[in-house]
Amino acid sequence: MNAQIENTSAAAATSVDIKRILEMIPHRYPMLMVDRVINMQLDHSAVGIKNVTINEPFFQGHFPSEPVMPGVLVVEAMAQTACVLVVSTFGAESEGKLVYFMSIDGVRFRRPVVPGDRLELHVTKVQSRANVWKFSGKAIVEGKVAAEATFAAMIRDR
Repeated sequence: MNAQIENTSAAAATSVDIKRILEMIPHRYPMLMVDRVINMQLDHSAVGIKNVTINEPFFQGHFPSEPVMPGVLVVEAMAQTACVLVVSTFGAESEGKLVYFMSIDGVRFRRPVVPGDRLELHVTKVQSRANVWKFSGKAIVEGKVAAEATFAAMIRDR
């Protein structure tokens, strides 16, 4: 069993650590918004984990006296989780490819995400056609929905 990716069955739960995420997607500091992916079911769903700390660069200006993670970055974290799912589903030939947003619909922000929160990014594939994938996502903190959205993305060569 590989220490970086653990499979319990062919399409069942899979966990991807940060070292493997860095191999799979091109995002880097300060735009890497997912620390780990757990409970991944290939071609179906995954849960990303983002541990939010006061050291995030966006907190300097959003907002210095009341730090709140920007909603657009919460949605980006959901999308990056989906990206790891797509790359895992397609396999090694898709590693390092770029994934571009095509649409974001029905975004709702339910509660602020603040330093100290453990953001769980639940994404589920709604449909896929060739290199275009559509997902529904929920960002959850302590069992409560912080944000939700439906989004589509396209995977392309660099």
